[in-house]
Amino acid sequence: MSRLDLRNNAAISRSLAPASVADPSVPVNGTSVDLAGYDDALVVINAGTISGASASLTFEVQHSDDNSVFVAVPTEELDGAEPVVAAANDEQLHTIGYKGIKRYVRVCITAKAGTAPTMICDALVLRQRGRKLPRT
Repeated sequence: MSRLDLRNNAAISRSLAPASVADPSVPVNGTSVDLAGYDDALVVINAGTISGASASLTFEVQHSDDNSVFVAVPTEELDGAEPVVAAANDEQLHTIGYKGIKRYVRVCITAKAGTAPTMICDALVLRQRGRKLPRT
């Protein structure tokens, strides 16, 4: 086993637990993920089938210095676009790299559109390039 492989040098945390998001009150705030000890993060949003008339859900990556006050990550600190999931782009994995310097990140659903939008989804944060090798 290589001590430099991805499994030994990355950690996965859940921000949004797998759930059916049915006509949600917004925002739906994910659990924060502590990036201390890591230099990179990749957000993975797993979007299921969306239903509802003209339905869409808007996802946003947020960050914080203190794990208390979260704000939207500026576009220039993201590698990839935050998805607005509708019928045309549901049933996909959406990936977004985080290039910011804040300690905490989370994934949120910040807006909905249409009639009774419903979708099963979740979001993970992959922390990589740990400063202490190997990560165990």
